[in-house]
Amino acid sequence: MPKRLVRCATLILALCAAGAAADALPLPSNLTGFSTRDGEALFVESGAREAYFPLADHFVTQKTQTYCGVASMVMVLNALGVPAPEVPQYAPYRTFTQDNLLSARTDAILPRETLAEQGMTLDQIGAILSTEPVHAEVHHASESSVDEFRKLASAYLSERGHFVIVNYLRKALGEETGGHISPLAAYDTKADRFLILDVARYKYPPVWVRTWRSVTRSLPAPQSATKSATRSSSPSRPRSQSWRTAVVVTGFPDEYHSMTSSRSRARPGADSPTAMSSSGSPKRET
Repeated sequence: MPKRLVRCATLILALCAAGAAADALPLPSNLTGFSTRDGEALFVESGAREAYFPLADHFVTQKTQTYCGVASMVMVLNALGVPAPEVPQYAPYRTFTQDNLLSARTDAILPRETLAEQGMTLDQIGAILSTEPVHAEVHHASESSVDEFRKLASAYLSERGHFVIVNYLRKALGEETGGHISPLAAYDTKADRFLILDVARYKYPPVWVRTWRSVTRSLPAPQSATKSATRSSSPSRPRSQSWRTAVVVTGFPDEYHSMTSSRSRARPGADSPTAMSSSGSPKRET
């Protein structure tokens, strides 16, 4: 191939790559991109990062603008190693996808038609996760303090097999524009920043966010829509600042782990899930 043609092809590829990158929105100055030099330094010094690698192994981009909660749950369930449904195009392999996670059983909690229009609430995510062999708790941040949120979330991120999914208001972070759901992947104590693995990769990259900004400047939490998830409450706490940020903790119940471990010992070579917990939360991407 002539050198001129090679140079031309290289230029076209470079322009295409630049155009693709330009489609994403610029980060506000108060946020630190994960792939930046500062972002990498925060990750290296972070002590609470047990969730990062399992989530990175199973990272997905939400398939529609209302599927941020679905994508987050898919990542967590796959990271936990929960027995997944069949996927015809991947047979004989199994994995959770943004299609097979939803079923007639989850439609009883949130119909797919409603999900497609308006996304989901915190309690609906907790209830859908509870249809799988996991333990789920929903904690509305409007019923706790910044310190309590920090302590709870960082503790889970420090423990192997635990995951945290948060529901937050993009505008409170300086992003555009409405409610969003994504998993947390790490916490750096020194900088007091959480790493959000944003599932809307077409819009924003993973970012480090200061705790006070992610929690204290969001909207009021939605009212409980289901009774399937355990909800923590602090009725006496003042609500002069109310938030939408929340945490859902999920994990294999002990009895389920014991059952699957026994089965795997009886079948050499079988993949056995480890006893784990994870956490999550909800709301639509806008």
